Amino acid sequence: MFAVIETGGKQYLIKTGDTLKVEKLDVEAGKDVVFDKVLLLAKEDGTDVKIGTPYLDGVSIAATVEEQTRDKKIRVVKFKRKVRYKRVIGHRQHKTKIKIKEVK
Repeated sequence: MFAVIETGGKQYLIKTGDTLKVEKLDVEAGKDVVFDKVLLLAKEDGTDVKIGTPYLDGVSIAATVEEQTRDKKIRVVKFKRKVRYKRVIGHRQHKTKIKIKEVK
């Protein structure tokens, strides 16, 4: 069974046992988290598809937080021509690594 969930303003296609990085959740490592914003639910072969308007009622996804981490560094450059002005700033986004346990 697979599902599409929404968290952190983004949508993720998941299956039981998947590991993925999502936007930072305020949950400690090793704790469980439940996602209620399920947009789509379907079987592996693509049958029995349920689409929410916008979310499905009575469906939730259980997951375990594996670790709190940071994404790779990106460089943000500010530049103005003709005046020798350039600033380079790095940024690392906070992420949460989760493992999907089950679809309820």
